[in-house]
Amino acid sequence: MMYTMIFCITCGSVFAQNFDLLLKGGHVIDAKNGIDEVMDVAIKNKEIAEVAKDIPAENANKVVDVTGLYVTPGLVDMHVHVFHGTEPMSYIADGITSLPPDGFTFRAGVTTVVDAGSAGWRNFRLFKQQTIDRSQTRVLAFLNIVGTGMYGRFEEQDVMDMNPAMTAHMITRLFPGILVGIKSAHYWGDFTQVDKAVEAGELANVPVMVDFGEHQPPNSIEDLFMKHLRPGDIFTHTFSYGPKNRETIVDEQLKVKPFVFEAQKRGIKFDVGHGGGAFSFRQAIPALQQGFLPDVISSDLHKDSMNGGFKDMTNLLSKFINMGMSLQDVIQRATVNPAQVIGREDLGHLSVGAEADIAIFNLREGDFGFLDIRGTKINGTQKLEAELTIRAGRIVWDLNGLAAPGWETELGASK
Repeated sequence: MMYTMIFCITCGSVFAQNFDLLLKGGHVIDAKNGIDEVMDVAIKNKEIAEVAKDIPAENANKVVDVTGLYVTPGLVDMHVHVFHGTEPMSYIADGITSLPPDGFTFRAGVTTVVDAGSAGWRNFRLFKQQTIDRSQTRVLAFLNIVGTGMYGRFEEQDVMDMNPAMTAHMITRLFPGILVGIKSAHYWGDFTQVDKAVEAGELANVPVMVDFGEHQPPNSIEDLFMKHLRPGDIFTHTFSYGPKNRETIVDEQLKVKPFVFEAQKRGIKFDVGHGGGAFSFRQAIPALQQGFLPDVISSDLHKDSMNGGFKDMTNLLSKFINMGMSLQDVIQRATVNPAQVIGREDLGHLSVGAEADIAIFNLREGDFGFLDIRGTKINGTQKLEAELTIRAGRIVWDLNGLAAPGWETELGASK
């Protein structure tokens, strides 16, 4: 047993220190530690204290029976937009298209989000003060190579505001660990913006995430993967279909282009980034059938995506399950994989000593439908539902009162 033993000086005996919370009987999926079986998970002082079979219930102050449910690390959503604000002219940076994270994370088992370039070096400190410092959700960020971030499409074309040195300084000198990468997005020209982002990435020793759409005619993604990005850099919106604006990974004959497999072998990371306009079954299903799997499953959460085909992370993971991926594979791509991509090895697992970020899911059986952004549908028989979410050892979402006492208990306490 790994619980702490305390020696009582006055009575001369040894007894077990109580855990704060014990999750009993759940099926634990923890890819980093190779766990895929029924085990108990104990929490003490906001950290994972023990993962083992049959931890005695009497060693915990509170016990929650999660039999029949899946216990995983808290999800790490590597692509969101949460720089929520009221700047009337802004699109995403301090704008209403971005969402306040706590209202949309815990209910889907998400405990960590990574904002994908909403802010640049000029306005990141406002984002930190306004959102990051006020959120229970752990909020990390990719810093946009454009100084004003995603204020609007015209501002994002300003090459003079793409400053690799200032972007790198913000990451390395002011906010290392919070700023985990650099974002290039929405550029209408050639590879200039990508190359400046990579230059900043070299200076700060962090990965670059690229949204490579909106070029007419589309730029070559083979050149992007093989000539401009480095191993460890990220291609987002992997399964987007808009051939007039971006080259797709699956051709019109529904074949994955051979260089895509080579790029993944080279170390380019492929991120889903579903969003409101960047996920199509006509790209995803042929790719999965031909053995091409994304490295990371992420949402591109914002106001317009959550009310469209995306819904939330449980719905998105369910799509991939119903397209043929295993539950274990999708959990890995939403926990330890993104944590490793952004260099936060402390996240995405249930190792003893790690901060206790945990999601508990029910995998429901039934008849379900799932949408892409083009309004097309697949039918499925399995759907994930977040029953319980724990952030830093504290229960922050309890869908069905799994961890709550019955109301009669309150009556007894009042007598």
